Amino acid sequence: MDWFYVKGILILSGINLMAVLGLSLLTGFTGLFSFGHAGFMAIGAYAAAFIGVNLGLPLIVSLLAGGLVAGIISLFIGRLTLKLKGDYFCIATLGFGEAIRLVLDNVQVFGGARGWPGIPIRIDLWNVVLINLAGIAFMISLVNSRHGRNMIAIREEELAAKTIGIDTFKYKMISLFTSAVYAGIAGGLVGYYTGFLQPKMFGMTKSTELTIIVIFGGIGSVSGSVLGALLLTALPELLRAFALWRLVAYGVAVIFIMISRPEGLMGGKEITFKGILRAIGFGHKHSKAREV
Repeated sequence: MDWFYVKGILILSGINLMAVLGLSLLTGFTGLFSFGHAGFMAIGAYAAAFIGVNLGLPLIVSLLAGGLVAGIISLFIGRLTLKLKGDYFCIATLGFGEAIRLVLDNVQVFGGARGWPGIPIRIDLWNVVLINLAGIAFMISLVNSRHGRNMIAIREEELAAKTIGIDTFKYKMISLFTSAVYAGIAGGLVGYYTGFLQPKMFGMTKSTELTIIVIFGGIGSVSGSVLGALLLTALPELLRAFALWRLVAYGVAVIFIMISRPEGLMGGKEITFKGILRAIGFGHKHSKAREV
């Protein structure tokens, strides 16, 4: 296993992580399950590629523009769907994701179902890592802010949140918008990494994969999203030795972990610097020294 192969897995993990961070905010912290996030990835991917190729803008500007376009579309979708409860919102997002894919299948400007080749490859491991670090830092700041606590209150008990004066619809919209921006940036990374876009890359399977990663990592945990994205992106590659059975082995492994640990890897907890120090024994020794 050479470095080029490992680097490719890490880049794909970083791309998935951006989408998973956004979905974690919507599903893990706000309590809204979505099975249409691949649709926002598709919007961001095509918008970022179109802006970068036709206007010649820098990579980061193209990615942010793609994310913003996905976010703006989410505002219209949110107006129509966020008043739906439970499974109805989930079904609505599923329909949205499939509708986006079918529309792109028939837009010949982007190559239609045949795909759009020739997108310049601008992505390497280092700019993916930097984008991931910025995304993680912003997400941690958001969930620990007053706005993040309001979103968590909506997840725990929406009626009680309304009773104490939280504008639940507004915070659902903020959560959906932020989540779509993250997914749009992830879609832009896909286009500039593969050099090719095709609507079927953003089908229901992709949306399901993102949701599995969020649940696998742990609902309401940014650290869990990071671990889940790394493990579940790498796992199918590590199982390639099983050839045609690798996806079966992948599914069995995911089911086993979810049954044995239904709260996910992190279970809503976070990995902190103090926790790492305590785990390696430094914090424990330091506390003893202070007691002496």
